[in-house]
Amino acid sequence: MCLILFAWQARARYRLVLAANRDEFYARPAAPMDWWPERPTVLAGRDLEAGGTWFGVTRDGRFAAVTNHRDPHRNVDGRPSRGALVADYLGGDAAPGDYLAALARRGEDYNGFNLLVGDRETLWYYGNRDGAPRPLAPGVYGLSNALLDTPWPKVRHGKHALATALAQPEVAPEALFTLLAERREAPDAELPATGVSLEWERRLSPLFIASESYGTRCSTVLLFGDDGCVQVHERDAGDGAERGFGWRLG
Repeated sequence: MCLILFAWQARARYRLVLAANRDEFYARPAAPMDWWPERPTVLAGRDLEAGGTWFGVTRDGRFAAVTNHRDPHRNVDGRPSRGALVADYLGGDAAPGDYLAALARRGEDYNGFNLLVGDRETLWYYGNRDGAPRPLAPGVYGLSNALLDTPWPKVRHGKHALATALAQPEVAPEALFTLLAERREAPDAELPATGVSLEWERRLSPLFIASESYGTRCSTVLLFGDDGCVQVHERDAGDGAERGFGWRLG
C-alpha cells in the first residue's frame, strides 16, 4: 500500500476501520485479493513479480499491511521484497509484538518500509527508519511513504475525511471508497521533499494517484467489528471490478 488510513478502537462497534490505496507501476503484474491456495486461511492480493503482498487478513483475525518508505537515495538493488513481510506474518502464528521484535533485528536488510501487524487484540507498528516496534493506542492514524502520521497533505486530509466518516451513524464502505478516490493535488508550498522531482511530488500528492506509468491500482476497505464480523472490500482502479469477503471469527 502507499496510503493507509485507519481507526484502531476509535469507533463504537468497530475494532478496526481501514481504508487504503495500493500505488504501483501499472506494468508490475499482480493478482487481485483472494484466498491463497497454499495458505487457505490467508486472504490477500499477490505481487506476481516477487511473490509477496501489500495487505492481507486471515480467517482468525490476523492483519498486516506495508508501505514503502520513500527515500530513493538510500535504496539498494537486490534487497529482499518487503511484500514478504506481510505474507510471512499472515502465514505464521507469532504474536504481533514478537514478530516485529524478531524483524527489527534484521530490519536494515530491507529498503525502507512501514509495517502494520495486528490480531484480535493488538495492533503494532514498525518502520525500519523509525527505531523500535511499538503497539498503537486507540486513535485515528495515517500512513503513507514516510513515518506513521507524518503530516503530508494526503495524510492530513485523509485522516480528517476518515474521522468525518466515523462520525456518521453507520460506517459505509462506499463512503470510504469515495474518500480514497480524491484526486486533488496539494499546493506546491505543502509538498514534502522526498528525493524525487517537484513534478513527481505533485503527481504523488493526491490520495488517488493517476499518471502515465504509475498510480493507484486498487483500493481496499476493512471493517473489523467488535462482534467478530470481518468485512473486506476491494475495488480495482482499472476496470472498476469489486470483490467482497465477509466472515465471523470463531
